[in-house]
Amino acid sequence: MEDIKLEDIIEILEDVEEGIDYEHVTDLVDGKHLDSFDIIAIINAISDEYDISIPAKDIVPENFNSAQAICNLVKRLVDED
Repeated sequence: MEDIKLEDIIEILEDVEEGIDYEHVTDLVDGKHLDSFDIIAIINAISDEYDISIPAKDIVPENFNSAQAICNLVKRLVDED
């Protein structure tokens, strides 16, 4: 199993949208820090990096509101794979 680190997820997020404190912000979607295009870019980057696909049912704000939530989602999907 691949070791998925929060720092790696934050690096992916910073490649998509710079200037956000990903370690502390917990309303990335709800607070409109990220828009739908950013989410698509994040999904594509995560899919490429971890060779997983994110099902539509998991593309909900609570899975993308923080770097930790995204990290937890990726860990779960990698474990299921």
